[in-house]
Amino acid sequence: MLPEQLSQILSTFEPISLKEMDRVKLMNRVDTKFAFSVGQFKKFLPQLIEHYRVLEIEGTRTPFYESLYFDDEDFSFFRDHHNGRTNRFKVRFRKYVESNLIFLEIKHKYKGRTDKKRIKVNEIPSELNEEHKAFIDSIIEEHHDLKAVMWNSFHRITLVNKIENERLTLDFDLHFKWKGDDQHFDNLIIAELKQEKVNRNSVFFALMKEISIRPYRLSKYCIGSIELYGAEILKYNRFKKKLLQLKKINDYVA
Repeated sequence: MLPEQLSQILSTFEPISLKEMDRVKLMNRVDTKFAFSVGQFKKFLPQLIEHYRVLEIEGTRTPFYESLYFDDEDFSFFRDHHNGRTNRFKVRFRKYVESNLIFLEIKHKYKGRTDKKRIKVNEIPSELNEEHKAFIDSIIEEHHDLKAVMWNSFHRITLVNKIENERLTLDFDLHFKWKGDDQHFDNLIIAELKQEKVNRNSVFFALMKEISIRPYRLSKYCIGSIELYGAEILKYNRFKKKLLQLKKINDYVA
């Protein structure tokens, strides 16, 4: 969980409800990722109070998310990301715990943009049923025999720009689990700036540049896959430097 000092800072933000967030759904968008430690976050978070509102759900500003990711025997979705394919997909079930909402979600990355499609479901299943498969096949042209490969959970802070059509998510307490193996990052925050198009004049984008935190490209799904399955199953040469950087950030103590 967040240190008490961070929670106190977060409590000073003006809240926004889920309903009010309709204007920034941004299901088709450009994503820019950043990574930093909890200590670094604590130092610059006060600078965002004037410019952003914080999502509050059922009285909490750090709601909990659970995801079950699917891939095929060859880990094609992972390999597409690793190989730099500009047209790639991720398939997952995600539970928004406080809202008690569950969706089957497909993220399509195409030429730098992210398009998310989803359908509401009643529970997270261990196997896909015919309805799930039909939905996936309607979006992903190439058929894959998918199976569950990884659980992922985290807490999220969602900040909404007061003026711009922009949303910033900050994920922490990252856990990746599969068959008794639990890999976690306790001091790492992964931020994702979601915009209609890249705006480097955004308050957050400009702040990252000012404090020399550069954008990086590595999904939570890829991080978890490497941590859980390793080199025996996955080739991840292109990700090694990025993963070492994330682990260095996770080990950093302010």
